[in-house]
Amino acid sequence: MADYDLAIIGGGLNGVSIARDAAGRGLRVILLEQGDLGTGASSASPRLVHGDLAGLERRHFLRVRAALAERDIWLRIAPHLVRPMRFAIPAHADERPAWQLRSWLLLYDRLASRAHLPGSATVDVTHHPIGNPLKRPFGTAFEYSDCVVDDSRLVVLTAVDAAARGAAIRTGARCTRAERGETWRLVTIDRGHRQVVTARALVNATGAWSATVAETVLRQLPSKPDNARFGVVQMSQIVVRRLFDTDNVYVFQNTDRRLIFASPYERDFTLIGTVGHAFKGDPAIVAMAAGDVAYLCDAANRYFRERIEAVDVVRTVSGANMVMNPASKRPARDAAMSFDHGRRKAPLITIFGGDVTTSRLRAEKAVSRLTPFYPMSARWTAKAPLPGGDFAFGRFENEVDEARARWRFLSEEQARRLVSSYGLNVRAILGEARDRGDLGPAFGPELTGAEVRYLMKHEWARFPDDILWRRSKLGLTMPAAGREALAAFMTTAAAELTCGAH
Repeated sequence: MADYDLAIIGGGLNGVSIARDAAGRGLRVILLEQGDLGTGASSASPRLVHGDLAGLERRHFLRVRAALAERDIWLRIAPHLVRPMRFAIPAHADERPAWQLRSWLLLYDRLASRAHLPGSATVDVTHHPIGNPLKRPFGTAFEYSDCVVDDSRLVVLTAVDAAARGAAIRTGARCTRAERGETWRLVTIDRGHRQVVTARALVNATGAWSATVAETVLRQLPSKPDNARFGVVQMSQIVVRRLFDTDNVYVFQNTDRRLIFASPYERDFTLIGTVGHAFKGDPAIVAMAAGDVAYLCDAANRYFRERIEAVDVVRTVSGANMVMNPASKRPARDAAMSFDHGRRKAPLITIFGGDVTTSRLRAEKAVSRLTPFYPMSARWTAKAPLPGGDFAFGRFENEVDEARARWRFLSEEQARRLVSSYGLNVRAILGEARDRGDLGPAFGPELTGAEVRYLMKHEWARFPDDILWRRSKLGLTMPAAGREALAAFMTTAAAELTCGAH
């Protein structure tokens, strides 16, 4: 008998979502990730959970409606990670006419559930805070509701839930060879040790590496739907100092008809994106070109009074992914899934591309393809909250207030970050602490030894960057001395955890 029912190669959002879904349906699951969870495109998304307003222009009405339904599900199951926001589109005289934008938004409202978020509205920005950071010619903007998400936290907490339901999550584990017969035989290098794992079915969820893995590890050409075009695209954003004081997300129409988003980011910053284009090279080394930085700066400068230049960019965020229709204007929203099996050929699912919003639904469909091969329980992920998310999204501010009341040494900003990251599970980190000294050494103004130990023990953090850029974004503000102290602490803590495991 095989060791597992399902093996998954790739620890991005597609891979961990399939692991969670399958484990919750009763399958024995193992996930293999050669690096850290969410190191690729899954941590370089526009951080939006939305219906894709621009999809209405392309008449993708059913897709928009399905995405809006998924948005409501995310609000229910991940209220700590997914935050409702008001999005504002200034009407630009040189772009789409105001009547067209208003028509889009009226249709958007009709396609969405009005029970959760407020509908669209027209705003006179000359007498509204939305207009404060904008250039003077703008007199009208249109507001609507959508959501933002911490994408890398979403990946990690999905994996945490998968593990809680029995899935084996192996980071630092590279699959070097996969032999296919009636079962799959996988040869892996796990933390330097060679291991052999068998599974009844396999998922290739390696994103930009999908074709390479298919050819070198699986030793076959990837199965592709007919008449579809595939390619690797790079998607990039820039981070600059905060450009506005409101909590809105600004949506700017650029000269090439793209919609550019400017979002509040980690309190003191603004995230501006997205620009995409075809990518060639090693997906592990994705750098943002100077031309792409200039493109996003120019797009923002058409609208914001405060100019930004390349020298103002604090950080660039880029990732590569394989997608269908790479030449389209929004290729990152196009996902592909193929299913291959035959006599004496164990099932193989290849999945790549797609956005954050529909990731849960993609995983549900992928696992459902295996129902003829395994007895499994019904679909379930639309109703079960992610770890720490067992509260109504409207109670988020109450949870922040309750955290401050219980742990009085927390500032409002510290409590908000912790609740946003861990939800109700913040109590597992803070416990009975009465002051910050009870949480161990401090690394910068926010990160403590207690949180680091928790991330290493429960969320597979191994290196400082795992914590500073994926489990959090504290790398934006942590001083060099704090980074060095964190690295030394993690080295000692890793040895202690290893000894404790034995």
